[in-house]
Amino acid sequence: MTSFDEPLHGGPDARGAAPHDFSTNANACGPCPSALAALQKADARRYPDPRYTALCEGLARFHGVDAERIVIAASASEFIGRITAAVAQQGGRGVWMPPHSYGDYQRTAGAWGFEPAPAAGADLAWCCDPSSPFGQAQNGLQALTDSPLPLKGTCVLDLAYEPLRLEGSLGLSPAQKDRVWQLWTPNKALGLTGIRAAYAIAPRDAGAMIARLGRLAPSWPLGAHGVALLTAWTGAEAQDWLRHSLDTLRAWKREQEALCAALGWTCLPSVANYFCARPDVPYAPRAAALRDAGIQLRDTRSFGLPDHVRLGVLPPASQSALQRAWPAARP
Repeated sequence: MTSFDEPLHGGPDARGAAPHDFSTNANACGPCPSALAALQKADARRYPDPRYTALCEGLARFHGVDAERIVIAASASEFIGRITAAVAQQGGRGVWMPPHSYGDYQRTAGAWGFEPAPAAGADLAWCCDPSSPFGQAQNGLQALTDSPLPLKGTCVLDLAYEPLRLEGSLGLSPAQKDRVWQLWTPNKALGLTGIRAAYAIAPRDAGAMIARLGRLAPSWPLGAHGVALLTAWTGAEAQDWLRHSLDTLRAWKREQEALCAALGWTCLPSVANYFCARPDVPYAPRAAALRDAGIQLRDTRSFGLPDHVRLGVLPPASQSALQRAWPAARP
């Protein structure tokens, strides 16, 4: 039975993976061939370098920052838990996040006794652009990162979906990005969400927090396959593949939005490879029948958004399956 404290995510359930899984935001063009090849070649017989020296240097070159600013994490959720604990250790108790956002922000803050606070007075603030679940640019992000920084505490910018942005660009200058923690999880963009690996870029002059996060980290947060994924991510082959995949995703997204509109659904705007929609009739009573038909959507009630679903963009064959299954899924 699902409890209030149990995290809710898309993806496989107790029955395994749905053949047409719209519930996650992974790149449906994946897996990225060069990243997959790197995983297949990974040497799982040995521990990685516990300091991840070469990996941190490669990630730093990729982003044009000092290697000392790279913090390796087992996953985005692991980093969310670790930096929340670090802020709590420093006496932090006020947290701010967008009204609709990834549930692990709130869940972890609640576990550490944080209370909601205004953005300007929060000890910990969460941002996400493109946002989740909407896939939209976050309102007010530029104002939060303007100098002097109005936030008194730690601000984390979740960039899980930045590589999958299909329109526009992140509206922050390099100086603005240097004032926040940038959290990156490339497994979605590479179509390899089963490999858990992430990293953060620390703000400038965040040495004390970097050290605290290091003390809180487990030994070897990444295994050999996580190292292989993040190393491949920075390579030219993976980046070229990603750029080409975005063109395909844009075409699929137009087709999928048109399909939803033809079903009578109301689609919300999005700049990413996923979007929210309000079906013509409630989704929940049809969820079981859709799952039996191999269709899985993401109910957005856990995001505080009732009566909507979130759909990752999938190929035309999966869209056709949804088109057939929705009218037939009688409660």
